[in-house]
Amino acid sequence: MKFSRKVLLLSTVFPILLTAAEPSAFGAGDLNSPNPYGLTSNEKVILDTKNRLHKVSVKSNNQENQLDSLRERIDGLQSIIESLSRKAHNNKINLKKQNELSELKTKNSSEYEKRLGEIVQANSNSLEEQKLLLEKQKILMGEMSLLLDTINTKYVSKEEFNTLVNDVNKFKSLIAKELKSSSKPTKSKLDSVSSKELYKQAKKYFNKKYYTNAIENYELLIKRNYKPAYSHYMIGEMNYRRKNYANAISYYKKSSSLYSKASYMPTLMLHTAISMSKTGDKQHANAFFKAVVAKYPNSVEAEEANIYLQP
Repeated sequence: MKFSRKVLLLSTVFPILLTAAEPSAFGAGDLNSPNPYGLTSNEKVILDTKNRLHKVSVKSNNQENQLDSLRERIDGLQSIIESLSRKAHNNKINLKKQNELSELKTKNSSEYEKRLGEIVQANSNSLEEQKLLLEKQKILMGEMSLLLDTINTKYVSKEEFNTLVNDVNKFKSLIAKELKSSSKPTKSKLDSVSSKELYKQAKKYFNKKYYTNAIENYELLIKRNYKPAYSHYMIGEMNYRRKNYANAISYYKKSSSLYSKASYMPTLMLHTAISMSKTGDKQHANAFFKAVVAKYPNSVEAEEANIYLQP
């Protein structure tokens, strides 16, 4: 059976005494959660790859916006340069007029005074316009310099991008190999053992703390769909004892979804709460401790849960 990562409402998983204020879900392994918790090693790799892709996407979008802004400033600078070029051309014309005026001075004084006033006024206007254009040019150059510095600092280099692409491709290849290997039926000496006998062997291995052998048996029982809820619970227990708390939460979650009225539910819920606490998810852990006390008030598990709830 495929392991579902969809959130299960605790009111469905643990009915009767639980209220909306108590833990709402076994949310472990939900990669779409803003703050994922209870992740397995594979899920952590998936989340890390997802986050890295998001960061590169954000940086690329920011660079594109900054480049667009830079293009606008370059266009503005080009317009200023064209204006200065026109002004330089007009200055040449005015200079030519001044030369003509010097010849006119000796011939017609009144016409000379009139033309001189026009040239002085034109030169004055031209100088003022050039001053404003040069000031705008200075501002644009400063803005462009800042933008270039920002782009250079936050630039996603070709090497960085290629490295990420290679990492993603390696990750995809790894997942594809795992899926391929898991889809191939592998022969085992346990294949010929009956499920009932396999179940007995698994319990013996567990009692002797031969967890590797016990897990192998319970995994095969899950594939055979023989007592899958209990098998998930037992694998969760062995992960819990090995301090693989994220994996333990995952198996507890599946077990509770298959059979929520099992006799081992108080222990499952208590160990789920402790596992959450060990992974740093204090908020969900406290909610589960409270749920144990609420649903199984006279149990040993409730007494232990109360100890964890004490300030």
